[in-house]
Amino acid sequence: MARATRLTTQDASFYFLDATNTPMHLGSLAVFQLPETGLDFEAVLRLIESRLHLVPRYRQKVREVAFGLARPVWVDDPDFDITYHVRRSAVPSPGGDEQLHDLVARLTSRPLDTTRPLWEMYVVEGLADNRCAVYTKSHSALVDGEQALEISQVILDEDDVPPPAVDDLWMPEPAPGEPALVAAALAQLVSQPREGIETLRMTLRDTTAVIDEATDALGKLAALVRTAAQPASPSPLNAAISRNRRFAVARTDLERYRKIRARYGCSINDAVLTVVTGAMRTWLLARGEPVSEASTLRALAPMSICAAHPGTNGASVVEVRGADDDGVPHGRTSSFLLDLPVGEPNPVMRLSHVAHATQAFARQSRQVTARTMIRLSGFAPASLHARGARVASSLSQRMFNVMVTNAPGPQIPLYLAGMRMVEMYPVSPLLKNQTLSIALTSYDGHVHYGLNADRDALPDVDVVAASLHESLEELVDASG
Repeated sequence: MARATRLTTQDASFYFLDATNTPMHLGSLAVFQLPETGLDFEAVLRLIESRLHLVPRYRQKVREVAFGLARPVWVDDPDFDITYHVRRSAVPSPGGDEQLHDLVARLTSRPLDTTRPLWEMYVVEGLADNRCAVYTKSHSALVDGEQALEISQVILDEDDVPPPAVDDLWMPEPAPGEPALVAAALAQLVSQPREGIETLRMTLRDTTAVIDEATDALGKLAALVRTAAQPASPSPLNAAISRNRRFAVARTDLERYRKIRARYGCSINDAVLTVVTGAMRTWLLARGEPVSEASTLRALAPMSICAAHPGTNGASVVEVRGADDDGVPHGRTSSFLLDLPVGEPNPVMRLSHVAHATQAFARQSRQVTARTMIRLSGFAPASLHARGARVASSLSQRMFNVMVTNAPGPQIPLYLAGMRMVEMYPVSPLLKNQTLSIALTSYDGHVHYGLNADRDALPDVDVVAASLHESLEELVDASG
């Protein structure tokens, strides 16, 4: 029997928003320590293929309906080929981090093939110090962060010996023919004419109207209204972007954020956002941009995890879970706009401003539950970043300067086919007129920042990465 599942309105908007300059895929870069026997690519390939039944969307492709009469549908790919999606790549040996990051930037710049399932994975060899890397990109329409999960969430294990593979004899379901899709679309147009008009808008790439409607709806949320009342300040972070990217990272010690939390009674996420604030201040000054004491950059900080905030009358605020937690997301997911006080020279005062804003948000916020994710074990950050990107895409670019997404990861080592993961950097997509996206994940005692930037607009993204380290040290030193 022919089978197809229609994309949700938001999935469809992501699919049609995909453009040469703004490919809408989420990325993740994982670095692994190789065992003495080296890389066994065939073992990696077999393990990934054996887990695909846990993410069935990864064997489906998008099929558009004739004349844009309805949203596209998901159908099984009868020609699915795992070797097309999981590829071997390499940097010149012995490759360093700079070569790896250049490769990630190039791969991030390339849109996915929409005639196939919307994901790719690159196993990168040639790294120095007996390491390899895995770079994964999944389209935002494929991963909704709640029910449709990102593949890294199911291929990593807590043991260096993977559990026995589950027999998975997959047979693609036949897709409906064009007449059947058109007939279903016409029936939907009759029964739901408003939805049909919105679909036609997206099909014709009239995404501005669709996003404006989403923005109007989100503007009713109490957590956003106060900050969104005025547009974000002009910033070099808001400019036309090219099709090419730069990628930089920063790896910091989670224990330092804990020290700040203990000293000031704030959340770890408050400390993270303060570190980002200090780094952006340094970057602006290095560029010679005018910075006064009243200067701010507005960040959209979506999908952070709410946990009990110590010392704030029982209020809940966003917090990156630490190593003393179990590594599983708890609580609820939320989104908020925050004016980062980049004009404040004192790091402790910057922290005070940020903590006050997050506490105010916690008192007013309308939180979005994510019960499906709460029940998950394993590595969930990519799915959390996916939800963050969805929130950002629904807001007008005038409302914020930069997106900062964070997601907790487990504080124990994870393995892929016997290889220990030692670093993990998320790569969030750039939206129209957004030249920088900052994503971070806590994992195994560290906080990993991934910075995705437009190649032309931010040739100095490495300055931002280096400034994250300096900003953290400045805040720790001020803590005594």
